[in-house]
Amino acid sequence: HGRDAMFKGFTPADVSGQNQVKSSVQRGIKNKILEQYPRLEPVFSNVWPRDGSMVIAKCKDHITFVVINKVPIFWQVRDGPWLPTLRLLHQYPTMMPKMQVDKGAIRFVLRGASVMCPGLTSPGGAMEDVEAGAAVQVTAEGTVNACAVGVMTMSTAEIREKNKGICIDATHFLNDGLWMIRELN
Repeated sequence: HGRDAMFKGFTPADVSGQNQVKSSVQRGIKNKILEQYPRLEPVFSNVWPRDGSMVIAKCKDHITFVVINKVPIFWQVRDGPWLPTLRLLHQYPTMMPKMQVDKGAIRFVLRGASVMCPGLTSPGGAMEDVEAGAAVQVTAEGTVNACAVGVMTMSTAEIREKNKGICIDATHFLNDGLWMIRELN
């Protein structure tokens, strides 16, 4: 694993290079993101304007960012799923499935911990049905905006059945290094 909280001490200095990419590469990335987040389709031209300047930023730990007009909007690790930054997700909160943790789990998620099954299955938790490997947002009981994004390590059916262990690798969370970066220059 070791994918927890990858942006904990992240700073712009961790970006090793930014490159413009051919329009065919841009199109490929755009299509992949739309395939992953079909709910973004009606507003995608706002997310990624046609005339927006797009660069790919490479960072340590095999992280790649899509940067539009200096703002990082999506990122991926190696060739994993593209995940939105929380700032983007807060603008388009219905773009991805939502997993709600109970009040007891909040402080752990905000420190970058992975989400454990009981945090979702307890009375304060809630789940949208998804398969293992799905990219999801993590919200907290009693709050509106997502506090983390991550990848499911098991399906919601498995979570209900097993109810123990890690079920979401939370990789980017509120107030981590990526959250602090509004623009990449």
